[in-house]
Amino acid sequence: MDEDQPRDPFLDDPADPAALIDDDEAAAPLSPDEREDVLSDLSDLEVYRALLETRGVRGLVVDCDDCDEPHFFGWDLLRANLRHLLDEGQTRVHEPAFSPDPSDYVSWDYARGYADGALETAESSPDDD
Repeated sequence: MDEDQPRDPFLDDPADPAALIDDDEAAAPLSPDEREDVLSDLSDLEVYRALLETRGVRGLVVDCDDCDEPHFFGWDLLRANLRHLLDEGQTRVHEPAFSPDPSDYVSWDYARGYADGALETAESSPDDD
C-alpha cells in the first residue's frame, strides 16, 4: 500500500462498490469528438470559475445518471476530474459530497447562461474612450 495515499475505506469490505469494476478492462481512449468536448468543458469551466467564484459560488452541481443523485463539485475537483477523463479515458469512481450547501453551487446550464449574459453585457457596453 502506498503510504502517501489515504487508507481505502472499503478495504476488506465484501460490499465494496469498486468490486464491480474489472481492473483488467482498460478504458477505451476518448474519440476525437469526446476529447474536444472535454477540452471545451475545461475551457468553459475556467470562465465560469472566473465569473462565479468571486460571487461566492463554490462549484457546479451535476445530476448523476448512474445514481440519480446530484453531485456537488468544487472548482478544483471538477477540473481534476475532467483532466483525469482526458488522461485515462474514464471518470473516477464517485460518491456524493458530504453535506454540501446546495446554495453554494450552480448547474452547468446556469453557469453557461451567466457567462453568456456577462459576455453580451460586456460587448454592448459603451466604450470608455
